[in-house]
Amino acid sequence: MAAPQLPHEKGFHISWDQIHRDSRALAWRLDGRGPGQDGTWKAIVAITRGGMAPAMIIARELGVRLVDTISVKSYDHQTQGEAQVLSKPDPEMVGDGTGVLVIDDLVDTGKTLEVVRGLYPQAHFATVYAKPKGEPLVDTFITGVSQDTWIFFPWDMALQYVEPYRGKD
Repeated sequence: MAAPQLPHEKGFHISWDQIHRDSRALAWRLDGRGPGQDGTWKAIVAITRGGMAPAMIIARELGVRLVDTISVKSYDHQTQGEAQVLSKPDPEMVGDGTGVLVIDDLVDTGKTLEVVRGLYPQAHFATVYAKPKGEPLVDTFITGVSQDTWIFFPWDMALQYVEPYRGKD
């Protein structure tokens, strides 16, 4: 009987190029879908920290200048716990979320999005990647991955030598 896989053993490694391409694809999917004149969005709220890089790319692609963050902590390294809001944007800017894109890198179990959706029920929630448990809480995403896949984002990685599978020669 094989030993159970550790979270990093079924990994999906994302490069900077890939997150850039996938974030641009998300922007294209969102283009023209906002409630503003010509389908524009009034603001973007990035869920920190993972949503910051995709939000920057999406804001550029969609021409959104008003960008803020909501800081939600739900992971301690690779262990997910209760989601806590550490800081949030100006309530006058965000209101109930109407016209606001809330961006994150990944929806996993949906705990983080559930908390943020409670604050901004009219916002449009978009993630680059989605796992099945979290999919019902996101309005738009680009790539689905299995629930047991651990995604390694480029901001979590460093370049280093990796030995070949079959030895050193």
